[in-house]
Amino acid sequence: MASASNVKKDTGFNFTELVLSREGNILRLLIIVVLLFTLFSILRSDTFPTVGNMRSMMFQASEIGILALGVALTMLTGGIDLSINSTANLVGILAGTVLTAMIPEGAGPGTVAFAVIVALAVGTLTGLICGLFNGFLVAVIQIPAILATLGTLILYEGIGTAITDGASVFAQEALSFAGNGDVIGIPVPLILLLAATALLTFVLNNTRYGFEVYLLGTNPKAAKFSGINSTSVLIRTYAISGLLSALAGIVVLGRINAASVDFGSSYVLLAVLIAVLGGVDPYGGSGRLVGVLLALVALQFLSTGLNMVLFQLSGANFFKEFAWGGLLLGVLLLNHYIDRRNS
Repeated sequence: MASASNVKKDTGFNFTELVLSREGNILRLLIIVVLLFTLFSILRSDTFPTVGNMRSMMFQASEIGILALGVALTMLTGGIDLSINSTANLVGILAGTVLTAMIPEGAGPGTVAFAVIVALAVGTLTGLICGLFNGFLVAVIQIPAILATLGTLILYEGIGTAITDGASVFAQEALSFAGNGDVIGIPVPLILLLAATALLTFVLNNTRYGFEVYLLGTNPKAAKFSGINSTSVLIRTYAISGLLSALAGIVVLGRINAASVDFGSSYVLLAVLIAVLGGVDPYGGSGRLVGVLLALVALQFLSTGLNMVLFQLSGANFFKEFAWGGLLLGVLLLNHYIDRRNS
């Protein structure tokens, strides 16, 4: 009888154990998202849960989310890409320059459409070249990823400054649909973010490349002895990160109708923060992109809701950094406790 009781106890579903397990990160993030939404919907029921505010947050968060996917992907291999924002800005500058040069005043729809195609091609190629160069430095020259991409961050920013002399480049609203448009009420930037996440998730879970990424991040020596071409994997990974940066650059250019070398100066650290909060191991080998999405939502809810509440109380509106740091420390402490508890 006691034996049967023990079996029942061991095999029964325990929600607390699931939440506090290493595998429960997605569930924990989902709970955090629900709690934050509920809390701020109660505290600011007049503004936070409104359709207008939800749409505004979707537009704000999507470009950062796309950059976070690039960071997360490179982190899965045990590396990192710090050049994402300078790549995105360079893409925006070059695409905006093309649009300005090719669309004269009073240009017809055909001219505008051709200019947009050329600008998108230039932007995509720029992001790909930047990513390939990062991959070359990391995989072939074997410079540590954090140093290589820190260097290219400065390099790409310098190229953008040389092109613009530090001034902003404007896009004549030709790409506004990419940054401010919607399809059946869903913001286009959000559609692009979800599509990129779904595609990368499928690739990571169902292709040989995805298997190689996780194995390389988990154990580079084992990957080498398994016959994996780590150079090829790393170059492809950083190339994809460059393409994601290009996509983010196009979205930003469409949203604000301008590009500059210093736009989104906090985006790099924010993208890293989202990837870590989403459960991507900074040492590589583990993490899921759905966790990155949930971390993005949690962070956006927290910063927007906290700003609304504290602005109402004090008239100040500078609490985003406080919210980001507090959430990061809280989740890291929780993960540390869980790791020690389960070790």
